[in-house]
Amino acid sequence: MAETESRSTHKVYEKDTIGEVQIADEVVAIIAGLAATEVEGVDSMAGNITNEWVSKLGMKNLSKGVKVEVTEEHVSVDLSLVIKYGYSIPAISEKVQDKVKSAIENMTGLNVLDVNIRIAGVNTQGEH
Repeated sequence: MAETESRSTHKVYEKDTIGEVQIADEVVAIIAGLAATEVEGVDSMAGNITNEWVSKLGMKNLSKGVKVEVTEEHVSVDLSLVIKYGYSIPAISEKVQDKVKSAIENMTGLNVLDVNIRIAGVNTQGEH
C-alpha cells in the first residue's frame, strides 16, 4: 500500500475498473501562475519573503504569488502580481482572470469560482 500524500489533493475522476485521478492543490497553483505570466503587461508574480529567498538561491518556485483553495464544489484563486509600467491595471487584471480561469478549467475540469488579484507592484525598469 502506498503512503498517503501529505499535501492537499482533489479527486477529479474515479472509475471502479480503471482508478482515480487526483490533482494536488500545488498543481492548480502552478497552472494559475503560468497562465497569469503569459498575459502581456504582467511582469512577474509577487511572493512573500520566503519565495524571494528561494528564487535568489536559484530554485524556481512556479506557484510563487499564488494561493488556491480547492473544495468539492469550486476553486478560488488569489494572485499577487507585479505589472509593467504603462499598462492598464483593470485591463490586465481582467485578462489575467479570464486566462487563469480558462487554464484551470480546461486542464483540470475543476470549476473556478473566482480569481482575485492583488497588484503588489509596478516595474518601472526596462527589459531585464
